[in-house]
Amino acid sequence: MNLSNRKADTNDCSLIRDLASRIWEPTYGSILSKEQLVYMFEMMYSTENIYRQMTELQHQYFITFADEKPAGYLSFEKKSADTFIFQKIYALPEFHGKGVGRYMVEQGISHIRTIHPHPFTVELYVNRENPAVGFYEHTGFKKSGTRDHDIGNGYYMNDYIMSIKID
Repeated sequence: MNLSNRKADTNDCSLIRDLASRIWEPTYGSILSKEQLVYMFEMMYSTENIYRQMTELQHQYFITFADEKPAGYLSFEKKSADTFIFQKIYALPEFHGKGVGRYMVEQGISHIRTIHPHPFTVELYVNRENPAVGFYEHTGFKKSGTRDHDIGNGYYMNDYIMSIKID
């Protein structure tokens, strides 16, 4: 399988939403209620919100391709002088266990190195019930805390904060 990556722009908002629509329920369907899934998806993945993330919040999105077909996406933002947050790292379910997630993490770190050539930390938030916790540990991330983030409508994101230091 040939993997490639490209920086997304605002013309890709619909593609990112489409990928998310195929990833969201398989990822969270056994962890969150149907109502919370719908609420969070619309909150996070309306094309308007993706556009806002790119333009106002300065999230950088990347789309990963497997044999030239969209397979997943990653976004990150700068949190502080030497800390970046991977906001989203998602691969289509058919690519789980095939190296796509690792590729996205490596490419995200590689890109950050090009814009920040000094040592830095990457953080991410992952639901404490998500099996991906093991994947992130396998790629070098360590649990550094927890958070219970109120997202409105009576829902919380109950996450591990995971981080990795890059020299």
